[in-house]
Amino acid sequence: MNKHIVIIGSGFAAYQLVKSLRKQNELTPITVITADNGDDYSKPDLSHVFSQQQTANDLIKQEADDFARSNNITLMPNTRVKAIDSTKQVVHFNDQCIGYSELVLATGATSFVPPFSGNGTDEIVTLNSLMEYEEQQDKLATAKSVLVLGAGLIGTEIAMDLATSGKKVTLLDRATSLMPTLLPSFISANLYQTMQEKGVDIKLGKEVKTITRHHQELIVTLQDDSYQHADVIIAAMGLAPNTQLAQESGIDVAKGILVNQHMQTSINNIYALGDCAELNGKVRAFLQPTMLSAMALAKTLLGSPTPVQLPASLVKVKTPWLPLHLSGDTTSDNLMWEVKQEPEGLVAKAFNQTTGDLAGFIVSHNQLKAAFPLLRLLPVE
Repeated sequence: MNKHIVIIGSGFAAYQLVKSLRKQNELTPITVITADNGDDYSKPDLSHVFSQQQTANDLIKQEADDFARSNNITLMPNTRVKAIDSTKQVVHFNDQCIGYSELVLATGATSFVPPFSGNGTDEIVTLNSLMEYEEQQDKLATAKSVLVLGAGLIGTEIAMDLATSGKKVTLLDRATSLMPTLLPSFISANLYQTMQEKGVDIKLGKEVKTITRHHQELIVTLQDDSYQHADVIIAAMGLAPNTQLAQESGIDVAKGILVNQHMQTSINNIYALGDCAELNGKVRAFLQPTMLSAMALAKTLLGSPTPVQLPASLVKVKTPWLPLHLSGDTTSDNLMWEVKQEPEGLVAKAFNQTTGDLAGFIVSHNQLKAAFPLLRLLPVE
């Protein structure tokens, strides 16, 4: 078969791979098949659309047709892949099929929404894609009160941005601290106090029982039988990698689509990339590892097998009331902290209690520049 790379998906991972491929080879045929319209945008920007008063169109960096032309690819928008025949190396869609020499699954992830009870559950808003925001932007613009379910990274960022835009915001989570998978308790408590002082109503250790529509508002009943009222409910409770197509195609999956160091799945000539892929037991939803993986995979697809090597990734938390950069292990029990609170910000270093080695760090405010020299001291993942 002649060379023909087919990519399923058009998110950051897919388009980063396209750009990396084209930097090395301008002519190899590339087809991108995507279930949405294929516009190029930055998904992290969805966390601050409210304070910026941005519409979905404002977030588009390059429209789909322009992206396809400028990168010399065939783009098939609004097309859903039905099946993959890995024996014949064919992808099926819309009663048609297309052959591939290499296939890349960049199918992304879907917002996780638990199966709550009540007649208002189908009104829960998720903001994991430009299409989702476009569908809900009018409702969000006119809402006066918003309940955000999930106090992780995305939920906390969205809640702060909504409050900055002047809306009444409640942030609710069954966890007992903000961003518990990223922040130690002393920084989480600082963030909690900062947000409370700015008017965000934070409800931690609370679990939703039902969501019902009552006239013009949604009513959330909690397990302790207390109530929360809101015009709109946003779920930011984590992401579930989209693995169904891979699984139906006989590709090994766990939490994500299992890949080796070359991003190859359990089937030859099929690869996975982005937050649908699981490498070394982890699904990495941040931009830096996806970018580095795309650069390595591009070389592999063009005939120069290149293993993915991931240095410690810098996580930039978009919480302008308490801006944070962090990396490494910042939540394990086996850490001892060295914390320096300077007038211009915080520098907190986490050391492994057993080895004494630097394990992670968190910096804030005008100390964000201190992140880069610390990042170089952390071990490769």
